Parts: sequence; structure tokens; C-alpha cells
Amino acid sequence: MKIISFGDIHENLSNLIHLENDLKSADLIIVTGDLTNYNGREEAEKVIEEIMRYNKNILAQPGNLDQPEVNDYLTEKGINLHGNGFIKDNIGIFGVGGSNLTPFKTPTEFSENEIETFLLEGFDKVKDAEFKIMVPHMPPKETKLDIISAGFHVGSQSVRDFISKYKPDIVLSGHIHEARGSDIIENTALFNAGMFQQGGYVIITENPEGLSAELKVLA
Repeated sequence: MKIISFGDIHENLSNLIHLENDLKSADLIIVTGDLTNYNGREEAEKVIEEIMRYNKNILAQPGNLDQPEVNDYLTEKGINLHGNGFIKDNIGIFGVGGSNLTPFKTPTEFSENEIETFLLEGFDKVKDAEFKIMVPHMPPKETKLDIISAGFHVGSQSVRDFISKYKPDIVLSGHIHEARGSDIIENTALFNAGMFQQGGYVIITENPEGLSAELKVLA
């Protein structure tokens, strides 16, 4: 199985054409959040439909800069990862969209308790899968993936605690554009692909030993 993941699109899909071969050959596309730039259903629909021109097998969730109606749209499409889970072959994929609370009062934010609840709801649907991919739009706290330009860690403690307790194989996040990179918590591989406009994406493949993942950046 081959999975391509990216996020923080903010309505800019100019890099899709450069990923055409990977997108068309993938078994699944995962969008980690922030389809729009403070916008709603109409703009989110345009983003999803454009990605589906390359591959119709997609799971997505709202980010903190998406209006709440984006969540409703993705649910109606049957592709929403937020507080939800899907099993594809033997891989369970579950997520939480939005972000932990910020000083900016963005459209979709949650308390740490709410984040934990959404993760538990999604995990419950995939708990029997052999492998698990966790997709929190916000990265786990105190990692390489949650450092803003001022040097502070602003990720979610609930996300980090959940990783330590339930030990998913791979975690795909975004949200903090300037913290594109990879990290690890115990045996869980962590990735933040950064802003899609800047060319970051993750390729996940299944092999006999399990799941492997690589962060890539378009030249």
C-alpha cells in the first residue's frame, strides 16, 4: 500500500501537478488539515475536487483555519478523519482536526480535553487494525515539529500523551509551517510536512516489516 500525505494547503494547490505520478499511483491520499484560508464549504469543496482529479481515494479533515462548516462538508462526503477512523486493508487511520487553543482565536480550536476525546473516538474505530496512522492537525508538544519562529513549543500535550499511551506507528501533523520535519517519540515516527505551497509531503509504504515513511520536498 502506498499513501501520500500533505496539508496546510490554504487553497493553493499549485504543487499538485508536480506530484502527479505519485498521486495517481497512490492507494490513498491523506490531507492533514487547513484546506482553506479562513474560508468555508465552497472553498474546501474546490480543494477536494481538484485533488480528486488525480486520485479519488482521499481522507481529509479541517484545520484550525477552516470554518466549522468544512467539517460538515467532509462528513457528508464520507471522508472526514476528525474524531473518526477508517481501516484500509490492515492500516487504521484516525485523526483530530483544528488545533489546540491559540492566542489568535482561529475558526476551529479545541481544548486539550476535547482533543483527547476526538482522538479516542477515532482510535476506537481502528483499534483492531494491525498498523495505525494517527493524524492530528496540531503536532505533539515538545518536539521538533511544534517550534514556532520565536523558538517556543506550541503543540498539543494531549496529542503527545496519546502517542505515548497508544503508540501509533506513524503520526502525520501540520499546523506549524516553519517546523517542517520529522521526529520520534519512543517507536512512533512523527512528520510535519509543512505548508503544501512550499513543497512538503510524506510518502508511506507498507512492507513485510511494517510501515515506512519518508518526508520529501519538491525541488
